Amino acid sequence: MSPLVSIRDLRVAFGGVPVLRGVDIILQEGEAVGLVGESGSGKSVTWLAALGLLPRHAQVSGSVRLDGRELLGAPASELDQVRGGRIAMIFQDPASALNPVLTIRRQLCEALILHRNLSGEAAKAEARRLLDVVGIPDAGRRLEAYPHEFSGGQVQRIMIAMALAGNPDLLIADEPTTALDATIQAQILELLSAIRREMNIAMVLISHDLGVVAENCDRVAVMYAGRIVEQAPSNQLFADPVHPYAQGLIGALPPLDGPRRRLTAIPGTVPDPAQMPDGCAFAPRCAMVAEACSVSAPSLARIADDRAVACIRAEASRCALLGIAAE
Repeated sequence: MSPLVSIRDLRVAFGGVPVLRGVDIILQEGEAVGLVGESGSGKSVTWLAALGLLPRHAQVSGSVRLDGRELLGAPASELDQVRGGRIAMIFQDPASALNPVLTIRRQLCEALILHRNLSGEAAKAEARRLLDVVGIPDAGRRLEAYPHEFSGGQVQRIMIAMALAGNPDLLIADEPTTALDATIQAQILELLSAIRREMNIAMVLISHDLGVVAENCDRVAVMYAGRIVEQAPSNQLFADPVHPYAQGLIGALPPLDGPRRRLTAIPGTVPDPAQMPDGCAFAPRCAMVAEACSVSAPSLARIADDRAVACIRAEASRCALLGIAAE
């Protein structure tokens, strides 16, 4: 089955400084993929680059295909149909994404006019239906309200409604629960999960919260310093992470049951893109570093049918999974 989205060797540089260093992601129809990693790993930049939303001075190369159609370098008119139509994105700060001087009806109807060719009462009725879908009470009256009249959780629901206005095939949720309290976070995530199941929409969930990703994603890609260092089905990654960075992220999670243990912490910070170390970017922070780690950056190698890791220990990990001795 051909993938919905295929990203190959995606690279981004600003002023000649690489910030994405060859990202590969394949996304199937209806699949939910989590993208995790510390701030500065390149999670948001990956999808901003894929959708042509980076500043003009960004140098972008590689391939981004939607149903086999190349998006990198596509004309603006074609990208305008894809963005908000085939692919919708929910940004980190929903309040700043809404125009404070326009009613919610005006802003929702604009998306419906652009992507669904609806107008007049038809657009207004569909806008009201979308607010109902995302759980805004008294939707007919609230359409005429302004963004400041809604709570943070309601604003996020409105952004989800706006993302659904174009009937997208892919929904990119970039930290969709930032600055929301725990109860509202759970409601938003439950809403996204229900919408994905009912509408068979593929979803990319960008998050720092590994618990959120574990509960809502089929597959997880761990990013570090502009590269994907491990990809695996969600249950396998959280049960048995292979890359030392993935092990460090999961080791920092407090267990919900069983005996209490001391949480582990990853020393140091993500390296400055302008001062990237030789070899593996994670080597200066890695507890299992070897001399070979400073020679060259390991490529993402397949260790099982559905798992890949970028580490010099990839062959040993593959043998361990297969139950055979490494050479």
